[in-house]
Amino acid sequence: MRFCGVVVAGLVAAMTVTSAGAAPAQMPPAADEKAQELPTLAPLLKRVTPTVVNIAITGRVAQEQNPLFNDPFFRRFFNLPEVPTDQEVRAAGSGVIIDKERGLIITSNHVVEHADEIGITLTDGRRLQAERVGADPETDVAVVKVPTENLASIALGDSDKLEVGDFVVAIGNPFGIGQTVTLGIVSALRRSGLGIKGYEDFIQTDAPINPGNSGGALINLRGELVGINTAIMGPTGANVGIGFAIPINMARQIVDELVKYGEIRRGQLGITMQDLTPDLVKAMDLPGQQAGALVAMVTPGSAAERAGFKAGDVISAIDKTPVRGASDVRKKIGLLRVGDVAELTVQRGRRSLILRVTLSAPAKNLIQGSSASLLLDGADFGPVGPSAPVKGAEIVSVRAGSLAWAAGLREGDIITSVNLQSVTDPDQFAERVKASPGRLLLNLIRDGGAMFVAVQ
Repeated sequence: MRFCGVVVAGLVAAMTVTSAGAAPAQMPPAADEKAQELPTLAPLLKRVTPTVVNIAITGRVAQEQNPLFNDPFFRRFFNLPEVPTDQEVRAAGSGVIIDKERGLIITSNHVVEHADEIGITLTDGRRLQAERVGADPETDVAVVKVPTENLASIALGDSDKLEVGDFVVAIGNPFGIGQTVTLGIVSALRRSGLGIKGYEDFIQTDAPINPGNSGGALINLRGELVGINTAIMGPTGANVGIGFAIPINMARQIVDELVKYGEIRRGQLGITMQDLTPDLVKAMDLPGQQAGALVAMVTPGSAAERAGFKAGDVISAIDKTPVRGASDVRKKIGLLRVGDVAELTVQRGRRSLILRVTLSAPAKNLIQGSSASLLLDGADFGPVGPSAPVKGAEIVSVRAGSLAWAAGLREGDIITSVNLQSVTDPDQFAERVKASPGRLLLNLIRDGGAMFVAVQ
């Protein structure tokens, strides 16, 4: 996956659109009341393209380097020069004007996350400076704001009404060459588990998308915005016909909160989950239960405990919408705010229950991995529940694509030692990590088994 030029595991962040891959088998009919002799999308695109903008950012990011270079004695002994701790970055992407009255532009977080300056270029050639309103790395959504004079804005569609086979158009700035339009279909819906971001529910499309198109528009043939292009899958970093967009229904929830608060105030349920497998269905004697999320542990004092959840419960629906597994539950809960009430359908043995839970704020005693070591950036650590068989520090969350994720750390892991030194709580864990700059050897418990993970 490439985000602003970084390639990881074959998934590539799309910061624009370009034409490549196989063309659609048949063009759709003209999308305008004044049908012409030849099918064309030109009238529709003339209305929509002014709402899609090019984004250019400049900023600085920290450089990874050996901790020894931070030691003045080491540098003096080997006569080494000062090494810069950061470097300048320049990147190009796309955005979509969604509110011309307020000058609001939606884009991908990875387009602007390192930006000190954000430049917007409109289709009429005007160049504007934008200010950041807010961003959410977990869904890869960001909002920026520009002056409101003579802007056009796009109509928002309903991504829940999309079906596989629907025609869609991708608009953006591929490789920074300028606005480009490509046509394809919806190839799949509700794609998740790709490791791109923490909350995944992607629209998959074969409309050609390339680096530079991130943050651009995915529209239907009514000219409505149905998705925000964010990533592609390809071994070379270019289009092979598998692109992903954030559904606009998910994005608009994030946008509303970013505009209101400048940040996302996610509620927390307070459970550790795993997917319900056929073997578990048989072992737990759950006839007829085909899918769901199995509650492995309930955090003491959490919203889930107050609502009456117990280990062994199977969550099958949230607010009457079925869930297929743990990732579905995490995604749906992750889009709710602190104080929101969710109604969860739970199977407990042979009984079906409805549990109403008021989501609470995340625990304030969590330790951010980056505060102990940059090697653990993207992970949050908290105390282990009293029912756990070991002591240590539990990974409460880990952001997909982060350094901690790349090292192999996952939510629910319990760290029991650092560099062969045992830890009994998050504070001791942080102390051990801070005392060990450089490579970390972590002993952890995952799914009842012990393993070592080297983080470097």
